[in-house]
Amino acid sequence: MKPEDVAQYLQENPQFFETYAEMLSEIKIPQPYDGRAISISERQISALREKNKLLQEKLHELINIGENNDTIGEKMHRLAVSLLEFNSVEELLHGLNYNLCEDFSIPHVVMRLWYLSDIKSKSNQKRAEFSAVSKTVRISVESMSKPYCGPKVSDEIKPWFGPDAKYLQSFSIIPLRRKRTIGLLVMGSPDAERFYPDMGTLYLERLGELVSSALARLERIDLEQLVDESPKI
Repeated sequence: MKPEDVAQYLQENPQFFETYAEMLSEIKIPQPYDGRAISISERQISALREKNKLLQEKLHELINIGENNDTIGEKMHRLAVSLLEFNSVEELLHGLNYNLCEDFSIPHVVMRLWYLSDIKSKSNQKRAEFSAVSKTVRISVESMSKPYCGPKVSDEIKPWFGPDAKYLQSFSIIPLRRKRTIGLLVMGSPDAERFYPDMGTLYLERLGELVSSALARLERIDLEQLVDESPKI
């Protein structure tokens, strides 16, 4: 009789070991680790223990992921509160860089903005954030459906990081949008694994939404100030 015939018979007759229960302890099978012969019952117990170990490891992994998400959520909350307190572009840019560096360990951050004429005042227009951006970069950012993470950025973007650019190994590009794309936030890291192509981008998307909303709020504030300061007739 072939082994396949035995296996098929046992599958078709599951009551076999109920009738011959003593065989479960009498039949010996090789232990896969040390070659020692053990009973079928012992082998089942060993398999269950191994499965339980794998399930425990998976549970610990899920708990760690949950705790990590809680930590990131707390940091995002602190950032959101800070963004609500800023009343100028200068405060926002300084505070954003500080929060990303201190809370998220991201010291290399650059931003470019367009379509924000109301906050591009005389005091702001010389800032690097309002420097001209090529049509190619704008179109590329406007076409993004989610933040980019990976080892490369365009030859136009990388020099924005200044002398530190040569040390950066991974990047994240986050579109800034309200009713339309108003700019981009770019973060860089010397760690090649910090921003990688398959990583989740949920919190990066939320970061983009928070910064975009803060900029829109500042634009409204600046517009109201311009109205208040205009000559009265």
